[in-house]
Amino acid sequence: MGVTLALFAAAIYGTGDFFGGVSAKRNSVWSVVVISQAIGGAGMLVTALLARDTPLSLHHYAIGACGGVAGGIGVTLLYRGLAVGRMSIVAPVTGLVAVALPVLVGVLRGERAAWTVWLGILVAVVAVVLVSTSTDEHLPGCEARPQATGLPEAVGAGGGFGLLYVFFGMLGTTSALWPTVAARSASVPFLLLAALVARGSIRPRKGSLATIALAGFCDVTANVFYLLSLRHTMLAIAAVITSLYPASTVLLARLVLHERLSRIQWAGVACAAIGVALIAFRS
Repeated sequence: MGVTLALFAAAIYGTGDFFGGVSAKRNSVWSVVVISQAIGGAGMLVTALLARDTPLSLHHYAIGACGGVAGGIGVTLLYRGLAVGRMSIVAPVTGLVAVALPVLVGVLRGERAAWTVWLGILVAVVAVVLVSTSTDEHLPGCEARPQATGLPEAVGAGGGFGLLYVFFGMLGTTSALWPTVAARSASVPFLLLAALVARGSIRPRKGSLATIALAGFCDVTANVFYLLSLRHTMLAIAAVITSLYPASTVLLARLVLHERLSRIQWAGVACAAIGVALIAFRS
């Protein structure tokens, strides 16, 4: 069950990145991240109230808020990296850092698993790299900027996502809705303040609001699935499976934007399936 929930989280995260990337082509990064985070947070607040989910303690709220700030920084740096650098560098580095951090934390916390699980994690890490590799370094309509690699942004984005996984992992079996509300209540003001300091525009262009809203909805929904997965499996496993999110981004780019999957990407899809099977076998 934990692996299945993490897979849902990965698919939805990747879908949100696709919509966010499409939105960022026409708008400033700040408008995309601030509006998407705000819309997603508002929707999750309404859901939590209607579901009468158990509210968080002050301690758990603070942890969720820290995760929200880390995730908000990660999303901003990811979009920035994809805008100024090469997708073939930014995406795999982000995914690898996001995987490595929670796995390291899980090991330090004493988590143990069968050798098949760790082999599956290794194969999944390889899959993250392969599915994120593309000969088309930018989505159609984006200008390549070979003078910038986007590597610093990728490392920062991966660190932000990795910290988000870790902070949410600290919440244990608490509510799956209120931690996301706590995260958004911290990330939205933080990103808004950052946009004001950077003098970035947060006004979306005409016709972009729906796509930005979809990105926000996907992000917040994926967070819920990730939190639910932590109730049934270890942090290291949930984080690695969730970090397979580039696969859905690649598939959507193929179906919607008619980008071609290279042989390397198909190999990554195969590795992802094998890794999931190995992890699920003993988790």
